[in-house]
Amino acid sequence: MGIRAWLGVLLALTFGCDTFIGDDGNAELQRDFDGGTSSDGGLAALPDGSISDAGMSDAGAEMDASIGQDAGADTDASIGQDAGQDGGQDAGTDAGTDTCDGGPLATPIADCDPEPPPSSGNIHADCIARINQFRWECQCLPPLTRWSDGEACADGNAEYDSTNGVHASFYAQPCGMGARAQNECPGWPSTERVITGCLRAMWEEGPEDGNPNTVNGHYESMASTGYTRVACGFYTTPSGAVWGVQNFD
Repeated sequence: MGIRAWLGVLLALTFGCDTFIGDDGNAELQRDFDGGTSSDGGLAALPDGSISDAGMSDAGAEMDASIGQDAGADTDASIGQDAGQDGGQDAGTDAGTDTCDGGPLATPIADCDPEPPPSSGNIHADCIARINQFRWECQCLPPLTRWSDGEACADGNAEYDSTNGVHASFYAQPCGMGARAQNECPGWPSTERVITGCLRAMWEEGPEDGNPNTVNGHYESMASTGYTRVACGFYTTPSGAVWGVQNFD
């Protein structure tokens, strides 16, 4: 084996490869290097796989680390603060009452695929409601609070990454707002599909199963009891591709 081949093996062993899922069902390899740290001082985790739809190019990944954006660090508190203020915590309450009498479940309910809640008219609120719907209806987990003050930053993250690459805002941290985890839906056909499709695909990854070839990081962020709030961000490119970011803290 030549020197270059040996170097390739050593790099693979050192940094690891992560799988991302294309819309054609074929698994490809992507390597992300994570040199960031979480906002609480802990080391950031390597990013996991990605979610794509309808033939849109996707290199997204979950990342446990600090995040940032390029503009709008301070959100307008009047924007969407009333809509979805509860962060969707009532979504599916009636449906899951009996199942959840004993508290949170250790693992998610198999094949749990709830119909998305009706739109509130505010895409950021709808995103939080969908996340909390999966948490409650599929695993009896308490809701995350809507992080309204972080939404402008999350919107900026989505825009920044659309031109600089997935999680580029994580490395650059241009807005200076920290979060402990970030999920991303890059290049989706619509904001609605991010909520109905991408978030569902993330949840369906399920918990860690010991298989290094299985992608679980997005689910782990969505289902974590270590986070208390989440900010969703969206950006639509001139070509119509939608980038969606969810920042957990």
